[in-house]
Amino acid sequence: MIRIAIVEDDKNYIDKLKDLLSRYESESNKKLMITVFKDGEDIAIEYKPIYDIILMDIEMCFMDGMTAAAKIRESDSEVILIFITNMPQYVMEGYKVDALDYVLKPINYFELSQRIDRAVKRMSRRTKKFITIQVGNGVQKIEISDIYFIEIQNHDAIYHTTEGTYTTREPLKSLEKSLKGECFFRCHRSYIVNLAHVDSVNGNETYIANHIIPLSRARRKEFIDSINNYFNEVGK
Repeated sequence: MIRIAIVEDDKNYIDKLKDLLSRYESESNKKLMITVFKDGEDIAIEYKPIYDIILMDIEMCFMDGMTAAAKIRESDSEVILIFITNMPQYVMEGYKVDALDYVLKPINYFELSQRIDRAVKRMSRRTKKFITIQVGNGVQKIEISDIYFIEIQNHDAIYHTTEGTYTTREPLKSLEKSLKGECFFRCHRSYIVNLAHVDSVNGNETYIANHIIPLSRARRKEFIDSINNYFNEVGK
């Protein structure tokens, strides 16, 4: 799924963009999730890094698109910005916030679809992978490689990361499913560890970033094998 935010204060253009994106979704067989913001302030204040692409109008009433984009970049270097404008003189300003491209108004399907295609190609080349978890009344996007380990306490999952800890209510089966195919191993009934961050193993304990994680005796051999396999693959 591709998560797209439309930031536009003109209802006619909002409707036009939604129609064009619906056509793109149908013709490309890509699933889109569209969220609309009617001003730069609405998305930039308390911004949540959960979008893949932002289609941003430049001229808006309370917070213009360039200001909103600069604020968004403070917490999200990955989201792809595409400006929507009828004033091409602003185009050069877009490079200051690492905008991918711009679309001139009036918008037509060919130009917009080309930009979305280009954005999708950039997304496919990314080496970083993220998961999004529910934290309190909001959400938090976490880069998978930044996770040291996940600790299970009752019904809570505590993510220990390079950026701090985040706690969410998440069933263990759902958590394991979201990390399937990544370099994680459930070394204990209460711990899932990132193999990339394992410093050492000693008896029934493993050491990660100054934390001592218990290692189930029944899973120790499989855990050691998984570590060896991981580092053999990395070293190729």
